[in-house]
Amino acid sequence: MTCPSLGSGENMSINGSNHHFHQLVSRRISPSQLFAAIVGPRRSMVMAAAASSPGTSSNGRRGGAYTTIKEKVVVEREIKKSKFIAIAGSVSDEQSAFSFLSQVRDPRATHNCWAYKVGAQYRSNDDGEPSGTAGKPIYSAIESSGIDRVMVVVIRHFGGIKLGTGGLVRAYGGVASECLKNAPTCLVKSKVPMGVEIPYELLGVLYHQLQAFHAEDVKQDYETGKDVTTMVTFKVDYDQMEKLEEAIKANCGRDVPLYKS
Repeated sequence: MTCPSLGSGENMSINGSNHHFHQLVSRRISPSQLFAAIVGPRRSMVMAAAASSPGTSSNGRRGGAYTTIKEKVVVEREIKKSKFIAIAGSVSDEQSAFSFLSQVRDPRATHNCWAYKVGAQYRSNDDGEPSGTAGKPIYSAIESSGIDRVMVVVIRHFGGIKLGTGGLVRAYGGVASECLKNAPTCLVKSKVPMGVEIPYELLGVLYHQLQAFHAEDVKQDYETGKDVTTMVTFKVDYDQMEKLEEAIKANCGRDVPLYKS
């Protein structure tokens, strides 16, 4: 499995919206409004020069990239005659988490306990085990691993010997932790939509910088409402965004308007 690029499904088409742009230009909208129309209304737009520092999630990781697992991983352990089977898989939201659960849960098992984490969103379930002895330690294993957008389901087939509260916590948390340690991971970088309002004479310089920073989905629209000026939109890796901004300002001029979502 190849890890997805965040936002890879959001292809931003300019040419298909020319009628909308003509309407916007006729109303003499601001360049930032034009950029918002190009990249889509679902994101809040800010001037790059006035942008705040990169955000972080609640656990302190940078918001522009995350580590997830590449493929489903299964670990099986026997603890005091009970069989514990931990299954980890990549999930993108709550719906895909419950879809994954329905695929891997065993209706014949005594318990199907689980937890998932997608960014700041997480849930866990003890599925009949004493409260806090299964789902919570599974989630703690996920949190400690540093892996995001992942679900772990631990299936237990009871073997006749009770483990006690502490034993259950160690068993569920331990097998979940081992499962995640064995999982192949990858770093997924988000693509940040950006835009530059640029004079025609500087297009060659701009495109050289975009090529150097491996910008993607580069598109151009001349309907800016200004003479000899065009709006160029593109996407760049989150961790390259600030460096590209500085390169554009250094080579095209500090007063070139830059926009990002």
